[in-house]
Amino acid sequence: MRLNCVFPAHFQSQIEDAIAFLKPYTKRAYLVGGSVRDLCLDEPLHDLDIEVYDIEPPTFEALMHSVGAVGVGKSFFVYKLGNIDFSLPRVERKSGVGHTAFDVHVCQNEKEASKRRDFSVNAMMLNIFNGELLDFWGGKEAIERKSLEMIDEQSFREDSLRVLRAMQFSARLGFKIESKSLEVMQSISLRDLSKPRILWEFEKLFKAPYLHYGLFYMYALNLFEKCFTCKVENRFFEIARELLRYKQNFEEALKPYYFVYIVANRLKQEPLQWFRLLDAPNHYLQTFKYQPFFEGEVSDEMLLHVSLELPIKLWLGHYREGIKERACKLGIWDEIFSGNVNVQEVIRDGFSGRAIGEELRRRRIEKIKQLCEA
Repeated sequence: MRLNCVFPAHFQSQIEDAIAFLKPYTKRAYLVGGSVRDLCLDEPLHDLDIEVYDIEPPTFEALMHSVGAVGVGKSFFVYKLGNIDFSLPRVERKSGVGHTAFDVHVCQNEKEASKRRDFSVNAMMLNIFNGELLDFWGGKEAIERKSLEMIDEQSFREDSLRVLRAMQFSARLGFKIESKSLEVMQSISLRDLSKPRILWEFEKLFKAPYLHYGLFYMYALNLFEKCFTCKVENRFFEIARELLRYKQNFEEALKPYYFVYIVANRLKQEPLQWFRLLDAPNHYLQTFKYQPFFEGEVSDEMLLHVSLELPIKLWLGHYREGIKERACKLGIWDEIFSGNVNVQEVIRDGFSGRAIGEELRRRRIEKIKQLCEA
């Protein structure tokens, strides 16, 4: 089977360069992994991965150095040149506890090398010389079914990170997890995963277009219990409707935060606690430092009280219908509410130190009361 595909210009030139310097050594060099999947889906391409066959490690290493590639995974023979990662094909054998505890060996058989991939949609291989598509595990058909299907149960069980990858792939692609694969994932412990690796997969979910898929598999795979150590009631349909209804109102700059804000609060959980459990970077902690959540209708008075701390455009609850328009009308979308009360006025009245802030807030709250009574 051949795949007719058109690469963006910057990728096309890099692939042509790769063909030129690999041609003296091999005609078996394949685009692998997610980029082949994305080509089949007509999705934008980011970084590319090329596996190079018929070349021994010392020769490959010398070639990579000669073209200016930088080693990024020496034990795996991985080199980066531009937007492309070049590597030798390999097989992996579990050698201990943890996501990285594998023995790695070079392999010259395409089917055997592709077997180490997680899902069939990620195991296709595209020959950069002639466009031939190798699809040993039914990836093309799985894409048509919009289905995530594991390749090999034994190797899948050896890498617990794949459970979280399934969750975030589902949210990114809008794919369902095939029933047998889901059953296997439900029995896999995640205790060997580090907090940064868990967070990394969740971060891909947070920015995904199909958030309700990610939410569904958080329930189906018991990820609330496994990752956030909490038992939650099943409110999937209610929360999924909210994610679907309002996602068009999400501000681009705040997209990494809405999912946790909505899901955690609707489940009566503390969003900050979830981030602390995963040792999240400071930007999460700072963003959620002041993010009140209201059940039911949000009145103008509530909006004005929120805006004492931050402009409404920075409040994650602004996604609900009509809030942005009302905040703009009140003059609090882009700036906090001042009530025309300033610091200098408070100081002139004899307040100092911490009392300045307290009095400033008190006066602004009084202004809100007067506005709402008028």
